[in-house]
Amino acid sequence: MYNFLNWASGVVWGPVLLILLVGTGVYLTLRLGFLQFKTLPYALKLAFKPSKSRENEKGDISHYQALTTALAATIGTGNIAGVATAVVLGGPGAVFWMWITAVFGMATKYAEAILAVKYRVTDKNGQMSGGPMYYLERGLKAKWLGICFALFGAVAAFGIGNMVQSNSVSDVMETTFNVPTWVTGIILTFFAGLVLLGGIKSIGRVTAFFVPIMAVFYIIGGLIIIFLNLDQVPQAFGTIFTDAFTANAVGGGLLGTAIRYGVARGVFSNEAGLGSAPIAAAAARTDYPGRQALVSMTQVFIDTIIVCSITGLTIVMAGQYGSGLDGADLTSASFGMFLGDIGAYIVTLGLIFFAFSTIVGWSYYGEKCFGYLTGGRGIGGYKIVFVLFVLVGAIAQLDTVWKFADVMNGLMAFPNLIGLLLLSGVVAAETNKFLKVAKQEKAEEKQAKYSEQ
Repeated sequence: MYNFLNWASGVVWGPVLLILLVGTGVYLTLRLGFLQFKTLPYALKLAFKPSKSRENEKGDISHYQALTTALAATIGTGNIAGVATAVVLGGPGAVFWMWITAVFGMATKYAEAILAVKYRVTDKNGQMSGGPMYYLERGLKAKWLGICFALFGAVAAFGIGNMVQSNSVSDVMETTFNVPTWVTGIILTFFAGLVLLGGIKSIGRVTAFFVPIMAVFYIIGGLIIIFLNLDQVPQAFGTIFTDAFTANAVGGGLLGTAIRYGVARGVFSNEAGLGSAPIAAAAARTDYPGRQALVSMTQVFIDTIIVCSITGLTIVMAGQYGSGLDGADLTSASFGMFLGDIGAYIVTLGLIFFAFSTIVGWSYYGEKCFGYLTGGRGIGGYKIVFVLFVLVGAIAQLDTVWKFADVMNGLMAFPNLIGLLLLSGVVAAETNKFLKVAKQEKAEEKQAKYSEQ
């Protein structure tokens, strides 16, 4: 089974999907007039500045809570272990290709969110439901593609968003603090149950508090390393840029290897194109789809351009990526080289917080996919089973589960990308509509300030 899944993973995550992922981002960037470059400051302001209540707003959680729920799911093991694996397999140049993936992935994430809000529905419990399955059905009129996406998403949530994460936490707790895996599993299951069984509003409140703390904690640790070793930073950037185009991957890999692993791990980290994050975006209170879409776009910037860059720079500066270490062990050793035991603890605690937050975020994705398939029936049962599998993941050997989840994750992307490309006209029309509104709002704010003076 493992050998078959390993083969299937190689096929699904092969050149076709990677080209389609990046190609969709490039196409949307061109069609939207390089929107992510022009509007990033405004998008960050929307994301983090307390928003005033507007007329015609519908939704269950705030822009900020929708962003942190999506960030909770994406800032995970990919930011610590995924970056390290990319550098080991593809060389330092893989970090550059992660950046490229993120730059164009911002346009992809924007398009996903704008469609998710536009085509969302109110379910029988009075909550918002949206995401690729809904815009594939209601926008593209291809319900069968929506069913495919929801099926892959509901299953993938148990792997990449659950058991793989709890296993990573139990592993690191046993290695670092000698805590038995079953003890870690019970603790994780208890806290996951407390959060998840409360629904999206509970998840939104927890992630709004939790995500900034965990991200800032890890970012500060990385920035301390960078600022204490500023003399090494130019050389690290030089190595990354040179390696990206001269094919100096570890073990003598080809240029294509750096691109492949950079793109694959970049997507694994920020999930742009997979169709997961727009499920959270659809729950946001907003008056225009474009407003929430800009907020969602910042997720890729924070996840990959900021957090992954800190990990990548630290690993390249430490220079241990050819030592045989990989994954979280390599990141931990790199932080430890500069900060001693404190550096290793930063990575360990970061991994614990990131993995738990991923469980919280992905539970909502899986729940919504399952609800779409069943017409809203059995969601309570799905949540209970999801929580119990947190314990299973903590104590089990997961090689086969990881590969199965990897395949499901890749399969999610295909129907989603088809929807994004074929509905790109809708994305452009909604964008133009909101940009006119944003321009008018900016003029009114300027006039109000002038009047106050």
